[in-house]
Amino acid sequence: MDPFQDFQASNSSPSTATLTPNFPASLSMSAVATNTNPSPAAAMVAFSPSSSSSTSPSTLSRYENQKRRDWNTFGQYLRNHRPPLSLSRCSGAHVLEFLRYLDQFGKTKVHTPLCPFFGHPNPPAPCPCPLRQAWGSLDALIGRLRAAFEEHGGKPEANPFGARAVRLYLREVRDSQSKARGISYEKKKRKRPPQVPQPPPSTS
Repeated sequence: MDPFQDFQASNSSPSTATLTPNFPASLSMSAVATNTNPSPAAAMVAFSPSSSSSTSPSTLSRYENQKRRDWNTFGQYLRNHRPPLSLSRCSGAHVLEFLRYLDQFGKTKVHTPLCPFFGHPNPPAPCPCPLRQAWGSLDALIGRLRAAFEEHGGKPEANPFGARAVRLYLREVRDSQSKARGISYEKKKRKRPPQVPQPPPSTS
C-alpha cells in the first residue's frame, strides 16, 4: 500500500491539511526529485503561510511547481525533526543531514572501490553496491531550495542551502560518483563558431 495514500486522501484541501507524524517512514525522494508525474507526496502542506498563493498550480512552470514541492518536503522534515526544528535555527549541518537522509530513496548505483565494476559506466552484470541519490538531482534540489528560502523572506547571507559545508558536500558527491560510475560531470564547453576572416581593406 502506498504510504502516502491515507495522507493524500485526508488532504483534499491543502490549506486545512495537517502534518502526518510518521515522517521518517513516509517521506519519499519522489517529492523532491524532478518528476513530471509527482508522487502523492506533492500534496504535503505548505511550509509557511507565504508559500500558499492564489495562483493556480496549473499556471506555474514545471520548475516553480517542483520548487514548491521541494519546499514543502523540507518543511515536513523540519517539523518532524526530533526535536522539532524551526527554519531560523536551521544550519548547513541540518541541510547535510537532510541530504544524507534522502540517500535511502536513491536509484543511482554507486560502485564501491572493491566492486569489480568500479569506474565502469556500463556494468555488464548486477552487483550489491548501494543505491544513492545522483549528484545532479541533489545539486538541482539545493538550487531550488536556496531560491525558495529567499523567496520566503530569508536573507541571502543566512541561507543554509548556500552554506560552504553544503557546497563542499555536493562537490565531494560529484567527484566520488564520477569516479565510481566512470562518467564525467564536467560541463561541455560550447564551441565558438569559426570566425570568417575579414578581407583586407582596399588600397585603391
